[in-house]
Amino acid sequence: MGINTGDTAWMLVSTALVLLMTPGLALFYGGQVRARSALNMIMMSFVSMGVVAIIWVIYGYSMTFGKDLGSGLVGDPTEFVGLTELLSEDALFGGIPTILFAAFQAMFAVITVALISGAVADRMKFGAWVLFAGIWVTLVYFPVAHWVFDFDGGESDPGGWIANDLAAIDFAGGTAVHINAGVAALALALVLGKRVGFGAKPFKPHNLTMVMLGAALLWFGWFGFNAGSAVGSNYLASVTFFNTIVATGAGMLAWLLVEKIRDGHSTTLGAASGIVAGLVAITPACSSVTPVGAILVGTISSVLSAYAVGLKYKFGYDDSLDVVGVHLVSGLAGSLLVGVFASSAAPAGVDGLLYGGGADQLIKQTIACAAVIVYCFIVTYLLGKILDKTIGIRVKRDEEIAGVDLVYHAESAYELGGTFKGGR
Repeated sequence: MGINTGDTAWMLVSTALVLLMTPGLALFYGGQVRARSALNMIMMSFVSMGVVAIIWVIYGYSMTFGKDLGSGLVGDPTEFVGLTELLSEDALFGGIPTILFAAFQAMFAVITVALISGAVADRMKFGAWVLFAGIWVTLVYFPVAHWVFDFDGGESDPGGWIANDLAAIDFAGGTAVHINAGVAALALALVLGKRVGFGAKPFKPHNLTMVMLGAALLWFGWFGFNAGSAVGSNYLASVTFFNTIVATGAGMLAWLLVEKIRDGHSTTLGAASGIVAGLVAITPACSSVTPVGAILVGTISSVLSAYAVGLKYKFGYDDSLDVVGVHLVSGLAGSLLVGVFASSAAPAGVDGLLYGGGADQLIKQTIACAAVIVYCFIVTYLLGKILDKTIGIRVKRDEEIAGVDLVYHAESAYELGGTFKGGR
C-alpha cells in the first residue's frame, strides 16, 4: 500500500490547524491578563512551540511512539533520534507518511505545554518557564501520551497501557492533553503561590476582543485536533468533526445560561470560556457518542466548569486564567461521560451506561483519569519545588507590580500617551 494522497492532504491541513491553536491560545490567554503582562503571556505560548519542537525531534517522538520498554509505560527514547529514518518514502503510518504523523503529534505536545501557562500568569520568571517546559514535557507529557496514544503494534511492541491493556477511550487527548495540563497547572500554581492582590482586587481581562479572537481560532483549529485524529479523510473524521461543532455550541450556550441565572447577565468572556469547555469535553468523546450525546457532553461539562472556576477563591489556589476550572474539569467530565453516553451507533462501537453497556467502560475511564491525575500532580509538584529551590521560579514582588512585560522583555503591548517629538 502506497501513500493515500487524500488522507495525506487532510492530515497536512489538520497539522496546520492544530499548529494554529497555539497562537490562538496565546491570544486567548493574552487578552485575559492585565495589559502589563500581555506580551509575557503570549510569549509563554510561543516559546513552547520552539522548545517542544526541538525536543520532539531529538527524543520526544521516540519516547511517545517508540518501541515500548515494558509494561506500557514509555517508548524507547533512542529508537528514532533525529527522525532521519522517518524520511523514507516507504515509512508510512497507515496511508500517510510517518513524518507527517510525527508532525501532527508534535502539535499536541506543544499546546499541552502552552495550556499550563495560563495558571501562572503575571508571576513566573520567563527563563524558569522555558526550563520547566522542556523538563515537564519530557517527564510527564511524553510518558502519558505513550500510555494513551501508542496503540498496539503487536507482540514486539505492546504500546501504551491505557490504550491497549485498559482499553479506555480517549480519542484526541482528554487525559493526555487536558487533564494532564489542568493538573500540572494546579500543581505549579500551588508551588508559585498567589498573585499580589489575589482575592482583594479583581484581575479583569484587558482586551476581550483579543480573547474572542483567540477563542475563534481555537474552535477553528480544534477541527484538526479532533477530526485530524482520525488520521485520514474518512467516515470517522466526519463524525468527530460534526460532534465537535455541536458540543462546542452547547458548551457556549450552557455557560451563558449559567451566567444569566447566577449573575443576571451573560458575558463575552463567558461565551469564550464555554466554547473552550465544550471543545475540551468533546475531545475524548467525539468518536464514541452520537450528536445528541455530544450536546449532553458539552452542556454538562460546561456547566460544571462554569461553577468550578470559582473554587480557587474557596480553596485559596491562584489559577490565574482558570486552566484548572476549564481544562481539568471539562477534560475529566468529558472523559468520564464517555462511560455514560457512549453509543455503539458511533464509530468507537461501545455502549456506555445509558445505552445498556453497564459500568465497565465508565470504570475504565475512571482508572485512566485517576492514573494521569496522580502521576502528573506528583511529578509536576516535585519538579516545581526543585526548580524553585534551585533557580527560583517566581518573580520579585516589585517586578510583579511593575509588570513582567517590561522586566523580562523590555517591551509594552501598547505604547499609549507617548510624547511626540519633532515637527509636523
